[in-house]
Amino acid sequence: MLWQFTGDAPIYAQLIEQIKIGIVSGVFPPGERLLSVRDLATEAGVNPNTMQRALTELERDGLVYSQRTAGRFVTEDKAMIETAKRALAERHISVFLDAMTRLGYRREEVIHMLQQELGGEEEQHVGLAM
Repeated sequence: MLWQFTGDAPIYAQLIEQIKIGIVSGVFPPGERLLSVRDLATEAGVNPNTMQRALTELERDGLVYSQRTAGRFVTEDKAMIETAKRALAERHISVFLDAMTRLGYRREEVIHMLQQELGGEEEQHVGLAM
């Protein structure tokens, strides 16, 4: 997994978000055993305590669970994963809409821009199919 951090949020919160994205996108499939805290921390380039804090929060949310001697695993509850996916999407949409509003766009203009952008993608996909 490619770990990327910015200065606009605490590292543990960014870890939570990135691991959630990994879970909902299938990078970490349901039931998969996660690397140890130390190994994940090394991979991400963060302090193990920071990684532990993020994983504890994900465990509290039910997206991962611990088995005493076997480590941490991704939940197998697909409905919970889908709920997390929807919540992430809604938050990203909200941030996007807030940014567009700050730029001075009205709702109708945003919808029109999205339709144009998606229409362009559909044309590109059609061109690839030919």
